[in-house]
Amino acid sequence: MALPSAGKALPLVVVLAVAVVASLAQPGAADLRPNYYASSCPNVEAIVRGVVQQRLQATIRTVGSTVRLFFHDCFVEGCDGSVLIESTPRNQAEKDAPDNRSLAPEGFDTVRSAKAAVEAACPDTVSCADVLALATR
Repeated sequence: MALPSAGKALPLVVVLAVAVVASLAQPGAADLRPNYYASSCPNVEAIVRGVVQQRLQATIRTVGSTVRLFFHDCFVEGCDGSVLIESTPRNQAEKDAPDNRSLAPEGFDTVRSAKAAVEAACPDTVSCADVLALATR
């Protein structure tokens, strides 16, 4: 019986490695899920949904811009809201990195508006990353 060549075996090894890693991954205890803020900010989902609907009436680009913003935030280091942070004179933020310069302002405006509305109802309770995730739904 002939052994498979290295070129044919490599894809199989990669698939098996991905399957093993995926099976070992455990979902985090603090993952955002429906009703996560039910006791601390019960209306957060409705507040964010309302802001997104208002922004959508202003411009159709709201949805695509917000989804793309969410992708850029979550793709590299996980969903942490880091793409929303502004640069300072001494530190360039992720938002201003070359790969993110093309992000449309409508996504940022939607998240800023939603975060302001959430803060008015539930100060210091819901993170920017969670507002971005809720706005993307």
